[in-house]
Amino acid sequence: EEYLDHIRKAKEATSIPIIASINGVSLSGWRNYAKQIQEAGADGIELNVYYLSTNQEPDGRAIEERYLEVIKSVKEEVTIPVAMKLSPFFSSLANMTDQLARAGANGLVLFNRFYQPVINPDELRVEPQVVLSSSADKYLTMRWIAILYGRVSADFAASSGIHSSQDVIQMLTAGASITQVTSVLLEKKLGWINETVKSLSDWLDKRGYSGVSEII
Repeated sequence: EEYLDHIRKAKEATSIPIIASINGVSLSGWRNYAKQIQEAGADGIELNVYYLSTNQEPDGRAIEERYLEVIKSVKEEVTIPVAMKLSPFFSSLANMTDQLARAGANGLVLFNRFYQPVINPDELRVEPQVVLSSSADKYLTMRWIAILYGRVSADFAASSGIHSSQDVIQMLTAGASITQVTSVLLEKKLGWINETVKSLSDWLDKRGYSGVSEII
């Protein structure tokens, strides 16, 4: 309820699209939360599938089917655009992204960054840690968006490693429709957005582009 209220307030406070992000466990959970989020006023939904199989029994195909079941289930419940956030850990990422697009995904977010705990050798215990990204983390994302652009019928969002206007431009020229940022805002605060938008606008004007859509 707190999250749904946050979506409602965000919609009232701004004119830009509000894209909600959810993480679920059961298919009924994914469906129900997605429906409630749409009713709260979200313009789109990102399915943040944070699934790491540590069980030896399910094979790769069974894991892929879980992702496909999630997107199909949610798309049956809502009418707003739905994107799925993925990790790069698939045997055939190109095949998997194509399957997700065919199953109804409007967008694909590349890539999810799993939390990586660390072992404290002095206390002999596992401790959580949050490591912010850097520009060096962008290359895997940029490579795969460039490979998949024009071959998979979904928009691509570049996530991880966006820390400068140059990073944004590189992702857009690779084929991304949008870029996502988190770490850089924690480090440089919201003023970074205005600076980056201005730099991007200057770059577009210098090359005679009227908008981002003309880049590729």
